[in-house]
Amino acid sequence: MLNKKEQRLRRSRQTRARIALQRVARLTVFRSNLHIYASVISEDGQRVLASASTAEKEVRTQLSGKGGNVAAASLIGKRIAEKAKAAGVEKVAFDRSGFAYHGRVKALAEAAREAGLQF
Repeated sequence: MLNKKEQRLRRSRQTRARIALQRVARLTVFRSNLHIYASVISEDGQRVLASASTAEKEVRTQLSGKGGNVAAASLIGKRIAEKAKAAGVEKVAFDRSGFAYHGRVKALAEAAREAGLQF
């Protein structure tokens, strides 16, 4: 019997296998109870091109509460899109890391799309 974390990791492996065939940078998301993290990883999976999280000092000053809410996820989505564009990345594949596409994960993805990142 798989526990909740193992099920999520199993789903994420399936997604990453499909993304690897696309040969495009990937936008990965990880969420914990307190924070949300986003990274843009190169096509070969070797380098992190850009990253943003609610644990960063500049972001914490902009947040009204903790980093575990939809407003914080939207802020991180905009921030990761700006950093990715500065690094020369326009198109990515969205890797939700096995998390369901709703709530904070959805808010981050929509904010990144609005800020100009294509996926």
